Amino acid sequence: MKVAASALLVGAASAAVAPQQQVLRFPEQLKELNTEAWMKPLQNLEESLKSLTGEARRIWDEVALMFPESFDKAALFSSPKAHTRKPDSEWDHHVKGADVQGVWVENAKGEKEREIDGKLENYNLRVKKVDPSVLGVDKVKQYSGYLDDEETDKHLFYWFFESRNDPENDPVVLWLNGGPGCSSMMGLFMELGPASINKKLEVVHNPFSWNNNASVLFLDQPVNVGYSYSDNPVSNTVAAGKDVYALLTLFFKQFPEYSKQSFHISGESYAGHYIPVFASEILSHKKRNINLQSVLIGNGLTDGLTQYEYYRPMACGDGGWPAVLDEGSCKSMDNAYPRCASLIQNCYDSESVWSCVPASIYCNNAMIGPYQRTGQNVYDVRRKCGDNSLCYDEIDWISNYLNRKDVMKAVGAEVNSYDSCNFDINRNFLFQGDWMKPYHRVVPSLLKEIPVLVYAGDADYICNWLGNKAWTEALEWEGQKEYKKSETKDLLQGGNGDKIGDFKSHGNLTFVRIHGGGHMVPYDQPAASADFFTRWLAGEWWA
Repeated sequence: MKVAASALLVGAASAAVAPQQQVLRFPEQLKELNTEAWMKPLQNLEESLKSLTGEARRIWDEVALMFPESFDKAALFSSPKAHTRKPDSEWDHHVKGADVQGVWVENAKGEKEREIDGKLENYNLRVKKVDPSVLGVDKVKQYSGYLDDEETDKHLFYWFFESRNDPENDPVVLWLNGGPGCSSMMGLFMELGPASINKKLEVVHNPFSWNNNASVLFLDQPVNVGYSYSDNPVSNTVAAGKDVYALLTLFFKQFPEYSKQSFHISGESYAGHYIPVFASEILSHKKRNINLQSVLIGNGLTDGLTQYEYYRPMACGDGGWPAVLDEGSCKSMDNAYPRCASLIQNCYDSESVWSCVPASIYCNNAMIGPYQRTGQNVYDVRRKCGDNSLCYDEIDWISNYLNRKDVMKAVGAEVNSYDSCNFDINRNFLFQGDWMKPYHRVVPSLLKEIPVLVYAGDADYICNWLGNKAWTEALEWEGQKEYKKSETKDLLQGGNGDKIGDFKSHGNLTFVRIHGGGHMVPYDQPAASADFFTRWLAGEWWA
């Protein structure tokens, strides 16, 4: 007999974690950007389950019976990564958040106020100068290190590369991979960084690196991703945003020479969740040293209610590429979508974990599962999946390279091993309800202050271009009508060369479709990627 999911998770959670650890309390409103409000003792989880409405219990139990394997694999917690913290003497710079928060200045009214907003007293930043000649990843100035939250024992790893062009004036960009739970070192060495890693674990120069014309900061977040580690995992986007604000504030305090340039946040996949929330967190602090000017979301998951409708057409030949599924499978997806949409709508209406988790499980099984079972690459409809669980052999090469002792020593890594993706974190985010949360509702407020670029490679399935184009058109903001009716134009290499895609733009919102790009646009179309990236930073499509 199948145990009811609403009862199963209590036992699973109780067995999986020591009593002193805590589990997140699920927010009812996205506007509550307050990490502290999300935390409560584990023993209260059972009380929350008792408060479930009959309808919520029915949905949980029904979905659990339909997809038992998804619930059997539920893990609300992940084991901390083994690590050894290095002594302070091994780091070149230390920035204490308490010192930054303790700086007071006089405003125009003659009143005393903090120079920089934010709760920074528990954060510290450690910085190491990376010798370019040791690893040969690039010849430019580089820094790596950790952002430490000493109160909760969280340690986020970063690696910074100065612009190859004009670092005193070129923009600064933060890059985030998605997952949730995948390292941004994948973006560094497989997509847009200064170099890639080949099968022999050799460093190969990337002539199309995004640091050709910008300084780029790669961040392993949330904790326990890549070289990052903690005994207290983060399992929601809002909590992760607090850490990113602290990192950037302390980094720009240590290196004020980079704080004067324009700053941009970019990323792909689940970063479609991260970026709107992270940008909102930054903009919520009026006194800041982060000169945020725009955000770039690549093949992102941002508005599930709109985007999940487009899995069926993308899989069945309506996305510009041959169909992957047969007619019967396509019909099955047609039949499943109304229930999927209803569940996501319930999640949007309540923003409750008890509605959002069943929506994620049902919709992922019904709308992505049929495609996955074909063996076709979910990140590229044109090819089969490789031997690697994430379909690309390069991911194994990168992991092997970053596990080399000489590499870990050169960048100051403190973990015992590197993993490209932490699937415990992926499940934790899902079972905290984060997957289907309506984070797109943050975007209209961003558009009032900064430009937003949504770009998509048109051969991706998992976060396909049809869905990304659709959610930008469905987004309710002051420029919606003008944006929807704006003309779609050819995107030409360099503005006057070969066609590399198309775009539409109005006000502060732009959508770009890159032809022949999969989920990872810079990997599949490096020249086109570098071209639109540089042109975006130059403000070509801004209002």
